[in-house]
Amino acid sequence: MVLLLGQYSVGKTSFIRYLLGRDFPGIRVGPEPTTDRFTAIMTGDVDKVIPGAALAAQADRPFRGLSPFGNNFLSRMEGIEMTHCPI
Repeated sequence: MVLLLGQYSVGKTSFIRYLLGRDFPGIRVGPEPTTDRFTAIMTGDVDKVIPGAALAAQADRPFRGLSPFGNNFLSRMEGIEMTHCPI
C-alpha cells in the first residue's frame, strides 16, 4: 500500500493517472481543491466507486480497522476498483 499526501494542485492525481495509464472512476481534477478525500485504488472485475463505510464493513478488505474513526472519516474515504489495474 502506498500513501500520497500533499497540498492541493501539486499533481497527486496526475501522478496516479500516469501510473495507471488512464483515468479512474470518480476522478476529480480542477484548478481549485477537488480531491478532498482519501482514495484506495484496487483491482476489480468492473470499474466502480465504493463508499468508505462499505469498505470498512467488508471482511475481505484491509480497511476494517478504520471503523473506529467514525462516519466523519469514512464519508471522506472511497475505494476505487479498476479492471486491469497495474498497481
